[in-house]
Amino acid sequence: MVRWPGDPPVRITRTAEVAAGDPSTVSHMSMGSHTGTHMDAPLHFIAGGKGLDQMPLSAVIGPARVVLIEHAHQITVQEIQRNRIRRGERILFKTRNSQRCWRTKTFVKRFVHLTPPSAQALATTGVQAVGVDYLSVGGYRIDDGPQVHRLLLRANIWIIEGLNLAAVDPGRYWLICLPLRVLHSDGAPARAVLRKQN
Repeated sequence: MVRWPGDPPVRITRTAEVAAGDPSTVSHMSMGSHTGTHMDAPLHFIAGGKGLDQMPLSAVIGPARVVLIEHAHQITVQEIQRNRIRRGERILFKTRNSQRCWRTKTFVKRFVHLTPPSAQALATTGVQAVGVDYLSVGGYRIDDGPQVHRLLLRANIWIIEGLNLAAVDPGRYWLICLPLRVLHSDGAPARAVLRKQN
């Protein structure tokens, strides 16, 4: 599966198999902590930051809004302002990434992402969580990706990455996103579920 360049590959091997005569089937799984749909903790970019085990579940369980981004390359401050994002919201950005990037196993370097100014706008607003539809909230370039992460994480905004929103319409939903609870984790795979609100 596609992964961030340099991250560990996904490996799943059987260590026991009922069909081979073993009493049970057991698999060994190996992957990076930022594989597929996953969450980032402050510890990912901030020395001494909180791990995912310290995340309040209220940050990622509750009402959420899927916001459509029309810009082909960035999530801009103008689009954040146009969508009237409010303090305390859980915001999931749907971009062209959902239709374009998940169709290939090759990493796409030019994906739609937050910029430092748009990350600062979200930090100033005070949202609870931000989700994006590719493997990073920040761009691939080394100078802006970490900065975007730090701006959000220092503002206590929890990050969900690797969402596929291709089949999700913009609007209001109920979000449940639960990462694996690993002690002092910088990140962890997560299962994210949206239920349409009436």
